[in-house]
Amino acid sequence: MERRNSSSRHKRDTSCGLISVVGTGIGSADNLTPRAIKAITTADTVVGYSTYLDLIPDLLQGKEVITSAMMQEVDRCSKAFDLAENGKHVVLVSGGDPGIYGMAGLILEIASKRNSKVAIDVIPGIAAVNGCAAILGAPLMHDFAAISLSDLLTPWEVIVKRLNAAASADFVIALYNPKSKKRTEQIVEARNIILSHRSKDTPVGIVTAASRENEVIRLSSLENMLEETIGMQSTVIIGNSTTFSWNGYMITPRGYRDKYQLNK
Repeated sequence: MERRNSSSRHKRDTSCGLISVVGTGIGSADNLTPRAIKAITTADTVVGYSTYLDLIPDLLQGKEVITSAMMQEVDRCSKAFDLAENGKHVVLVSGGDPGIYGMAGLILEIASKRNSKVAIDVIPGIAAVNGCAAILGAPLMHDFAAISLSDLLTPWEVIVKRLNAAASADFVIALYNPKSKKRTEQIVEARNIILSHRSKDTPVGIVTAASRENEVIRLSSLENMLEETIGMQSTVIIGNSTTFSWNGYMITPRGYRDKYQLNK
């Protein structure tokens, strides 16, 4: 099936409405892309999880704003379709990037179930994995895997298989949703799985509340990482066999030092 290009999809029939799934990045408003800002400021209605909307109050002035709590993603998407199918331009806010553990997949799943004629525009944002990597330095310079430790939607046995596969293949591993108040043992088991495949001295970077006022950055090791405070606002990046720490940075070599003289 041939798809229209992105520019033609943005020229919408207003009678069908438009849902823009907007990634707001890793926290502070200065991490939003110009395209994301334009979508929010031109929308009729903004729908989103209250915690993410609280980060962009200046962009919401004069807008119809519909908020809801965590675990109400399906309700938010359904509300967005109800509004858009009446011709409105609706922005559905997604933290980070909407296509990485965000709202883009769910909105498209629901669109297919409803056979909706609403136009859908997915606007990328800075994801936790690359936003936190930039804060730490350069830990993702070689192949990496992102794995969520939340077993709410994915069986834990599947997550365990993915952890073993990524660790045994020497991927740098970024852990999303590493720990919550109720879910405390998954990060322990994940650390132990990865520790069975690589050195206890492997560098580990932990960024909590990236780019927000309460941001915390910690550099640790695979052996000692559980001594650090880790929560739902944390992203944990575990290095591969070549990753090293220097001067407060976490660095995974791309391979240049094996081919070129770096200290000319």
